[in-house]
Amino acid sequence: MALKNLNLSLQFGGLEDAARHRAALPRHSVSRWIRHALQSDAEITVRIVDAEEGQALNRDYRGKDYATNVLTFDYTQAPYVTADLVLCAPVVEKEARENQKTLQAHYAHLLVHGTLHAQGYDHETGEEDAEAMEALEIRILAGLGLENPYR
Repeated sequence: MALKNLNLSLQFGGLEDAARHRAALPRHSVSRWIRHALQSDAEITVRIVDAEEGQALNRDYRGKDYATNVLTFDYTQAPYVTADLVLCAPVVEKEARENQKTLQAHYAHLLVHGTLHAQGYDHETGEEDAEAMEALEIRILAGLGLENPYR
């Protein structure tokens, strides 16, 4: 199956250690990870933020007053996916360290995860949906040469 077209904007907010996150997120890799998770053409903005911005967005849009790893703002799903994926660098880095994964591998997983959310997948609607989404993530990541993130 041919990869879908992607118009990608990659942004870095005011991070203290932006260099490490920029190194883990080369544009060609981010594009590749997202395109492998797309089922239709897309326009996606990926923004890497600090804990303060991540917490404000999660509080304002989800009513949860803490910084989370990835937020997906999906605007259209068909015939063209448009979305913003916001990843909180300190949370991603902490989770990668705790799970003994490279920063790059964890970013890849979260970008695939967020891209699936942008297309209507939701792991919070029930166990069956969660299992289906997780299985799809594992298959996509394996196709990218990455390990199962749920082990």
